[in-house]
Amino acid sequence: MVSEKEAFVAAAVVVFALISQAEGIIGGREVVPHSRPYMASIQIPGETMKHECGGFVIADQWVMTAVHCMPTGPNGRKVVLGVHSLSEPEDTKQTFDISELHNHPDFNPSNYDNDIALIKLDRPFNSSEAVKTVEYLRAGGTNPDKGAEVETAGWGSIDNLGFRPDKLKEVVIGVVSSLRCKRSDYFGRKFTVNMICAQKVCNDPCDQPYNVEDSCDGDSGGPLLYNGIAVGITSNGGKKCGQIKKPGIYTVISHYTEWIDNTMGQQTAESDEST
Repeated sequence: MVSEKEAFVAAAVVVFALISQAEGIIGGREVVPHSRPYMASIQIPGETMKHECGGFVIADQWVMTAVHCMPTGPNGRKVVLGVHSLSEPEDTKQTFDISELHNHPDFNPSNYDNDIALIKLDRPFNSSEAVKTVEYLRAGGTNPDKGAEVETAGWGSIDNLGFRPDKLKEVVIGVVSSLRCKRSDYFGRKFTVNMICAQKVCNDPCDQPYNVEDSCDGDSGGPLLYNGIAVGITSNGGKKCGQIKKPGIYTVISHYTEWIDNTMGQQTAESDEST
């Protein structure tokens, strides 16, 4: 006869085994260290600095992320570049204060429309093999269509229990039709023209305990890449990750070219005037 305590321990072991099989994000795998040198970890202070959101470097002093990562301001957060392992010491890491945070003025917290923000670091980064910018799609460029393979990366949860990886993960997913994501059983009216949705539904068993590969909590603010160019920002896909009818949602970067140019250009001009 199995005791209640033994049953509980056995169940815990099963849960741990399922978590351990997951390789990152929801599905995916660990990246080759520093093979995505544009990735940024936005960290919140406490007893130790803790990863909260992602971001990506687009200029020598600028990081792009999502508004919902810092809706009320930086509040002591720091940006760390050159990261692979969040916990291990790495000579490649560069840590920055947030000099300025520019959240898009039309961000809608009810559906995360216009979920794009720009961070100005307190100083330019030192370019290296571990820290570089990534190109982002501008107005007039071609966004990926239904079925196109896209990539995303982050240090976000690898399951709905909130288990976070220590090392950067990546996943290849596919763009889902906008018409499908507008359906009432998906996102309905919350899904706007400023959004792309994407996920990978595994026809065969995936290499982890889910049948969907997806971004998740903590990946927010990271890039969605198409042919090596950032086309989206990880935004929101629902309360749970890896659900077939709740693909990850990504903000379409090319819709904000004028705002990006005005924000970065204005700040650069002001800096030049003050010197």
